[in-house]
Amino acid sequence: MELNGIKPAAGAKHAKRRVGRGIGSGIGKTAGRGHKGQKSRAGGFHKVGFEGGQMPLQRRLPKRGFKSQSLKYNAEVTLTSLEVLGAAEVDMLTLKQAGLVSHMIKVVKVIKTGELTKAVKLTGIGATAGAKAAIEAAGGSVA
Repeated sequence: MELNGIKPAAGAKHAKRRVGRGIGSGIGKTAGRGHKGQKSRAGGFHKVGFEGGQMPLQRRLPKRGFKSQSLKYNAEVTLTSLEVLGAAEVDMLTLKQAGLVSHMIKVVKVIKTGELTKAVKLTGIGATAGAKAAIEAAGGSVA
């Protein structure tokens, strides 16, 4: 084998479509653009969603809703996950190291999902009313 004998695999390469090169080519005259109209002209095209001057769909529909960007930094922890964690004192750093919350999180709240039997002391972490009652019933505290 020589370098000058190397060729691509059969069917891997094909000739570029040459439009507007005469009747015999099969793509002559209008070059596959049809007759007249904006799309047949050179440089005649419109933006995405343009409906020929009719009010576009994205402007006909009402604007609705809002998603707060601060939600990225809030997280919830369940009573079940605190039970599995098994730490006597729980703070933000403990939860991050255990992988229960992301490292980006700034605010954590404990929610009442599941059961808690161990006494857990929460520091710097919020809790819902139901979760707080369950933690205190198990002998823990929320600071």
